Amino acid sequence: MQKRSAPAFRSGNPGGASRVRRRALLGTTVLVALVALAGLLAYLTRDGRASSTAPVPTPGSASPSTPSSAAASPSNSPPPTGHAGALPAPPTTHDPIAFGKSAAAALWSYDTRAYSQPQLLAALHGWLTRESKYADTASIDALVPSAVLWKEMAANSQFATATVNEGHFPDSFTQALQADPGALTTAYIYAVTVSGTQSIAWNGSPAGGAEGRTTTLAVQCRPSQPCALAGVLPAVAP
Repeated sequence: MQKRSAPAFRSGNPGGASRVRRRALLGTTVLVALVALAGLLAYLTRDGRASSTAPVPTPGSASPSTPSSAAASPSNSPPPTGHAGALPAPPTTHDPIAFGKSAAAALWSYDTRAYSQPQLLAALHGWLTRESKYADTASIDALVPSAVLWKEMAANSQFATATVNEGHFPDSFTQALQADPGALTTAYIYAVTVSGTQSIAWNGSPAGGAEGRTTTLAVQCRPSQPCALAGVLPAVAP
């Protein structure tokens, strides 16, 4: 197998106009929040949903108006690693950064030797929030190789593992949250930027190759339930 097939994990899958619109809406929503949470609030309340009065959950029980330095900086917890052969299962946590790091590892990992493309898609969909209003399935599907490409990759036993180096709230997101701590209490969606490494190997190239990865995820962490993935943003927020 030619090494050129390896980046297919990152390639987009064609979808209908509605899927494109949904992805654009989520991306626009959280990116706007990075500049001004008022824009995010306007989007999240577009259907007239009443805002919750519960406090914004932040790692380490920090005040919503002043996130702790641990919450706004790389986590000190052991970096999650995507292991070959196992379908990814979401962790049970109320920490958006910890969840984001695990989600990134899951999204950067796959194993054509152990399961099918539909099985991987189903597993990744299990990470998404059950609130369809906020779940951007298309942004997840775009990161998985198409069924045709998966078949070609499987013929060469291609697989990828991931190691996460750090995760953090983008600076602009933290600043916006400090300026308006109540703006996210409608959907409790956080922007989390994660960086790490994806290693790919296949028959004939057991050593494979490794490349750096960075992505910004939209993570929903309501006070009453564990975190869930809302989607993957189309652009990285530093």
